[in-house]
Amino acid sequence: MNRRAQASQPRSAKRIARILILPGDGIGPEVAEQGVRVLDAAAKGAGIELAFEEGLIGGASIDANGSPITDDVIERARSARAVFLGAVGGPKWDGLPFAQRPERGLLRIRKELGLFANLRPATVFSALADASTLRPEVVTGIDLLVVRELTGGLYFGEPRGDALVGGLRESRNTMVYNEVEIARIARVAFEAARLRRKELTHVHKANVLEVSQLWVTVVEEVAKDYSDVILHHQLVDSMAMLLLREPRNYDVIVTSNLFGDILSDEAAMITGSLGMLPSASLGEGGVGLYEPVHGSAPDIAGKDAANPLAAILSAAMLLEHSLAAPEPAARIRAAVGSVLDDGHRTIDLVGDSGLASVGCAAMGELVLQRLGK
Repeated sequence: MNRRAQASQPRSAKRIARILILPGDGIGPEVAEQGVRVLDAAAKGAGIELAFEEGLIGGASIDANGSPITDDVIERARSARAVFLGAVGGPKWDGLPFAQRPERGLLRIRKELGLFANLRPATVFSALADASTLRPEVVTGIDLLVVRELTGGLYFGEPRGDALVGGLRESRNTMVYNEVEIARIARVAFEAARLRRKELTHVHKANVLEVSQLWVTVVEEVAKDYSDVILHHQLVDSMAMLLLREPRNYDVIVTSNLFGDILSDEAAMITGSLGMLPSASLGEGGVGLYEPVHGSAPDIAGKDAANPLAAILSAAMLLEHSLAAPEPAARIRAAVGSVLDDGHRTIDLVGDSGLASVGCAAMGELVLQRLGK
């Protein structure tokens, strides 16, 4: 819409933001439902009107359409303000050819929407310091952000696939990055660090990988535009150890697709549970995709045992990044903190605390109640 058209609208007219919901598989529909309830309430409290529509992805789409995602869903995602995802995958579809599995739907929508930057914050709520497998004094105060490149590297590089070479079965994946892909994710990370503690750690394997050597070179070049941010480089194997030993020392971490996938899951477990970690996938097209980091957990699907807090915190990221509404996002995070402070836990967070657990729907309701106060 151009400025002249906007000016012709009455001042009272509200712009409705359309959100595409992709519940997916396993516990995806359960946690997505709670995330959407909280998102809608927080948005209304801030005077933001949302319009929701639903689509299929992953195994649910395979069962209905024979494909992990359809062209129609991709086009609906392109025209939405944001996409809110539950989870994909499950053993039901493990026997399918690799290219037809549920996870390919997620990879495709990331690629089609140009979502090259995955933001995964790892924060320890004070009430959950005892939930981590690390000592409370190690994890208390953790507040780091993993910025993962999402559309390049081993997961997308060509050539790839299976072959028969000299009578032996062989498979190959190719790690490929060019300087533009590296520079754009580096800038996202530097901008994030600039708004936080102004420290950025680049994680690589430049001692053995030419690709990582290019990463170091390009990240150093981008750093010249961010003299206010302190840049460190760290080998990925030592970084995996340092995250366990001194996680509070890190602010923003930027790395490639594969390394980011591994390190962000490690950071999640340091905080106590994968059920607490949200994520945002952003790009240059303006549409963001928001999802909890955890998987589809088919073993507890339909049992009201899932933790919806990662999905609820993903809703906060949607408000922040796609709707430019940091205030209601902060209210959601405060509501989650309040619920945890009062001793409410889903089963994955109970541990040895002796606290009784609440179900997925009850946890969502508790957050809604705090949000309304």
